[in-house]
Order: sequence, then C-alpha cells, then structure tokens
Amino acid sequence: MNLLVRELSKAFGGFHVLDRVSFSFETDGLLGIIGPNGAGKSTLFSVLSGFISADRGSILLGERAIDRLSPQERAQLGLVRTFQVPREFHHLTVRENLMAAAPHQPGERLIPLFLAPARVRAAERAVRERADEVIAFLRLEAVADLPAGRLSGGQKKLLELGRALLTEPRLVLLDEPFAGVNAVLVGEVIERIAALHARGIGFLIIEHDLGSLARLVPRLLVMDRGRVIAEGEPRAVLNDRAVRAAYLGQTTP
Repeated sequence: MNLLVRELSKAFGGFHVLDRVSFSFETDGLLGIIGPNGAGKSTLFSVLSGFISADRGSILLGERAIDRLSPQERAQLGLVRTFQVPREFHHLTVRENLMAAAPHQPGERLIPLFLAPARVRAAERAVRERADEVIAFLRLEAVADLPAGRLSGGQKKLLELGRALLTEPRLVLLDEPFAGVNAVLVGEVIERIAALHARGIGFLIIEHDLGSLARLVPRLLVMDRGRVIAEGEPRAVLNDRAVRAAYLGQTTP
C-alpha cells in the first residue's frame, strides 16, 4: 500500500510551516525525515496522523483519502504515531501502559461490564498476553512491573514504541526515537525497529542523530523551511550541497 502526500501546506499566523510538501512512500518501507529545527517535520507528522488539519493538499492511504479522518480513525486504518517526548502514564506500570493502548476493549463500556463479564475477563486476558509478548520483544521484562515514570529515557522510547504496537499498526510515525537515549539503547531501538520492519511494519522516522538513522533507513527526505529540498539514498543526500547548507550549516567547495 502507498502513502501519497500531495502539496500539503499549513500556516500559523501567516508563517508557512508546511509549504507544498509532496512525497510518496510504500507503507511497508523505511524512510528517514531530517532537517533543522523549525523545518516542519513534527508538524508534518501531526498533519499525517490527524492531530492538526492542513490548509491545503491531500493525503491518500492506498486509494482512500484520509484528510478528514480523526487520529482514531487513521489508527484503525493502521497509521499511528509516537511523540518526541514520551507520553506515558507515569503511575501505571509498563504492562498497564501497554494494556491501556489496546483498542476495542469491551471493558471500556458499561454494558459489557454488567451483562458480559466473562467476555470482558477473556478480552483482558488476551490483552495482557499481547502486552507480555510486546514486553518480551522489546526486552523490557526487568521493568514490566515498575511505574513507567521510573524508566530511563531509552526505556520510555521503547515503551512508546510498544504502545504503538498494541494497536497493530501498518505504518508507524516515529518522532525522534533516539533523542535522549544512551548509545547502548540506541542500538537496541534500531534492532527492534529493524525486526518490526522485517515483519512488514513500515516506519517514517524523524531524527537528528544522522549516523544512527543512516544505519537503519535506505532513504532520506530532507526538509527546510517547510519544504522538501532533497530525497534519496542517505550518503548522496548528506553530500548534497543544499542539504549541507540548510541542515549542517556548511557548503561544499
């Protein structure tokens, strides 16, 4: 399936945060998105995931226009996002955080709670089993019963990824998964993303750690001042004169 972004534009108070952004992406692929602060990367994610609306342009997921769908409706189609700053429930355990992310739980509604308690208990057992599978996959067993607020930065990033996995996504938008993460855990996050990609899950990844990102993705898209200024294989993109000027603050001779 293809994600097709056409001429997306978004302005705040006359400032064009997104300026006719267009690209296409196979939803089972890996694409890194880079650019200086203020380039519009996180705003692009917010528009793609439905948290804010574009002023102009369109987004197609397969043959379906998703521009007017809510974040929940987009998540039901398999498109979910994480945030640059993890938004865990601090006082819930890692396992409870994961279980809370699972959709369509009958226990969330009053009628099943009273009229079908056995079905509710069975669904809760299934969600717990799924959460434990994700905990094992992310190698978080040692902290599974700790309050999420006590985790390290890297562990919180893994938990954020795990909560996305509980929705059974097709495409995950990762916003700076390596930020604030020590070098050992960066390698762990890269390994887990690569393993999920091998299972058919696609990733769009915003990241400033270019070295780590280039180890993971075969293709980069570069933004500056709300526009796409380059796209292609990481080495070629990072040697592009316009990219070096905009992102790295230098030019080639």
